[in-house]
Amino acid sequence: MMTQTYPFHTVPLPYAYEALEPYIDAETLHYHHDKHLSAYVDNLNKILKPHPEYHDWTLTRLLENLEELPEEIRQPVLNNAGGVYNHILYFRLMSPSNGQNPMETILRKAFGSLEAFIEKMTECAMTQFGSGYAWLVVNPEKSLEILNTPNQNNPVSNGNIPILAIDVWEHAYYLKYKNMRKNYVDNWFRLINWKMVYDLYLKAIQ
Repeated sequence: MMTQTYPFHTVPLPYAYEALEPYIDAETLHYHHDKHLSAYVDNLNKILKPHPEYHDWTLTRLLENLEELPEEIRQPVLNNAGGVYNHILYFRLMSPSNGQNPMETILRKAFGSLEAFIEKMTECAMTQFGSGYAWLVVNPEKSLEILNTPNQNNPVSNGNIPILAIDVWEHAYYLKYKNMRKNYVDNWFRLINWKMVYDLYLKAIQ
């Protein structure tokens, strides 16, 4: 999922634009995926075009090794590689039919209860000032942790492995929910692709 290299491309949605309704509407998905994600892809390609030494670097490698990049492109790469990585993960970890949750026992063990996990994830999404994300990650100690990041920052830059992400930039929800971020966050839990989260978790703890 994150192994593509320059020139990067916009990964298609794994479902139809209307598939997540009524929780996320088709118009929002169209603008969010086709316009916002595509803009990050285009910008990242423009930044890296004159730097062939990084053309074989994946999104993950770019974000894990920002300090190795020239200072003049470090922040632009963070912004745009993060924008590509974060959006791909966010879109692919939603599903019109989330089914059973193979992560439930693991989440209960890590956070005390499924309700406690939801409460903590919601808190991180709601307390992220301005734009950003709330994440469920596997930290370097192979434990689950919930955190948030501003803008298009990504937890891999700090040694964490993201396995779930909720985008709380206003463009992710404003057309439908206006300023009611909490309503959007509550409904997002209905869309989580738990099978994919579980697969990412198993890979991260290896």
